[in-house]
Amino acid sequence: MLAVLSVLFLCFNPVFCVFQRLYCTISDSCDCDFKPNIRDLEWDLYKNVFGQHLAQDIVSEEVARFLQNKSPDRPLVLSFHGSSGTGKTMVSSMLGNHLYGSAMSSPYVHQFIPTLHFPSAQRVNRYRKELRSWVQGNLTECARSVFIFDEMEKMPPGLIDVLEPFLGPSHVVFRTNYRKAIYVFISTTGQEVIYKVALENRQAGQEREEIKMSDLQDALAEAVYNDNTSGFFHSSIIQQNLVSSFVPFLPLTRCHVQRCVRSQLCQRGSCSRSDVVEAVGGDMQYAPVQGQYFSTTGCKAVPAKINFFL
Repeated sequence: MLAVLSVLFLCFNPVFCVFQRLYCTISDSCDCDFKPNIRDLEWDLYKNVFGQHLAQDIVSEEVARFLQNKSPDRPLVLSFHGSSGTGKTMVSSMLGNHLYGSAMSSPYVHQFIPTLHFPSAQRVNRYRKELRSWVQGNLTECARSVFIFDEMEKMPPGLIDVLEPFLGPSHVVFRTNYRKAIYVFISTTGQEVIYKVALENRQAGQEREEIKMSDLQDALAEAVYNDNTSGFFHSSIIQQNLVSSFVPFLPLTRCHVQRCVRSQLCQRGSCSRSDVVEAVGGDMQYAPVQGQYFSTTGCKAVPAKINFFL
């Protein structure tokens, strides 16, 4: 009975709660709902993400390496690039789902959408203060936080650089070990570079899996840095090499689109509908005109197409 009362006292004692939160931000023993399952993450990536051998390998390897290090010297910063419907948002959701006990509903997974959170380019200075305060406050609450920034191509240039102090290899600051956080940036910026490499690979008659990260890394980083419509335009984050990996998502072929269709049909209990798989695959638009290699919308239009053909 005394033990129970002691626990209740500690839980409702505000002074203790303050110290507990501070302990959680610095100690490796307090997980803040952080329950990573790398094996399930890798399985999910390889089972449900189609046509993205580079993204699958980079994400699984980077996350595993980062979490194995009990005292990382900097946060994990991943920047996803590619055309619409290629799996960027799906992979970011997989991270949340397999890193936290309450998955993407965890209070320690934070998502930002420029058109919703930063709609006015005239308010960049205000947004910078708010974003810095928001990130600092949430890292103080839990060092094992994940921050996802979607649609970086719509982010006002100059805003994201306010995160630079949180991303470098500095010492513990802001009352928390902020180096245990994960940042994910999602963007269509750089898709032309990725498309060009994928097209040349296809026209040369090579296997898709022969495309290597070395074929894309430098050109992709340069394209993202120099795109004046991107939130990363001339960003100090890129200039200071604070992005752990630029992750390319390749354009999808008809085969990949049909795998998306079959996967979603199975989720609806209709795995046997091969007629719908063929119909949806054939109804998509493909580019370039000569060759019809890649779906112009990836798998994004698949749910609507399935509804039409069912």
